[in-house]
Amino acid sequence: MSSPTTAVLCRTLGGPELLEVVELAEPAAPDPGEVVVAVEHVGLNFHDLLVLSGEHVVRPEPPFSPGSEYAGTVTAVGPGVHAVTVGDRVAGNEEYGCARSALTVSADRITPLPDAVSTRHAVAILVAYGTAFHALVQRAAVRPGETVLVLGSSGGVGSAAVDLADLVGAHVVAAASDPDRAAIALDRGARSAFGYGGDADLRAAVREHTGGAGADVVVDPVGGTVAGAALRSVAWGGRYLVVGFAGGEIPSVRLNIPLVKGSSVVGVFFGEFVRRQRALHERNMATVFGWAAAGRLRPLVHGVLPLADATRAYRLLADRAAVGKVVLSVAG
Repeated sequence: MSSPTTAVLCRTLGGPELLEVVELAEPAAPDPGEVVVAVEHVGLNFHDLLVLSGEHVVRPEPPFSPGSEYAGTVTAVGPGVHAVTVGDRVAGNEEYGCARSALTVSADRITPLPDAVSTRHAVAILVAYGTAFHALVQRAAVRPGETVLVLGSSGGVGSAAVDLADLVGAHVVAAASDPDRAAIALDRGARSAFGYGGDADLRAAVREHTGGAGADVVVDPVGGTVAGAALRSVAWGGRYLVVGFAGGEIPSVRLNIPLVKGSSVVGVFFGEFVRRQRALHERNMATVFGWAAAGRLRPLVHGVLPLADATRAYRLLADRAAVGKVVLSVAG
């Protein structure tokens, strides 16, 4: 007997309140090069909210499912697929479409999971740590002993950047919208932390926490009003990583600032990197999942909610109420 697919569905572009949970037909047999995955957990990202509202560069036509990363077990394999077999545990990311109990995907877009990494942790790792690793290693070429300022340090990518920068031997300064959120990073490897909300002077705080030297690398998934002060806080020859705009505003950059500092403004587009450099992405994730399996990474998970509570889960992201990653469980 066939089993229906439970799916979170967006029929009208807008906020999380417009989402529905529906029953769909089970996936058809996979075509050549495809696999079907029984999804166990779905990781939510700020990116998803932009897709739902039609504000992202990727604009699917409704109806569609949100969700850009998943983990589960392969249940069917199409002709020509040899890298995975039925029963393999895998994770993957797409631009959208993952918030459902069964998913048909291209076999060359999935990543095997080590036995020691749960699907719950996998969806807290794949995009956040994949983005942070690519940002720090390929885009910034961070070196041991350098100072890395992480904005939004209590968020998914921010907390991942704290973990990874510490792991590669950098001196991590964590910054978040309030001191309590920032302090979370002190238990995750950051050497110092501060809040930049309210009347806080971000430039003065960075000078204090770096002994006046500034940050060699700034990881910025926030954008918005803090970006200008953060860019001015980059040290000579430093790198400012543009990761995203969770603050809701795309800032303008004064190009005289990187000129006088001899610094670089570097874009980090994880989705396009994965598409263009899949082999390098797979090597990155083999390293990251290997560290996770060895207990060297601790993904910060705000909470795990059932698939039926997708609206409430996405509202946590929209309201900036989440500390770390929000995860949906297909099993409830």
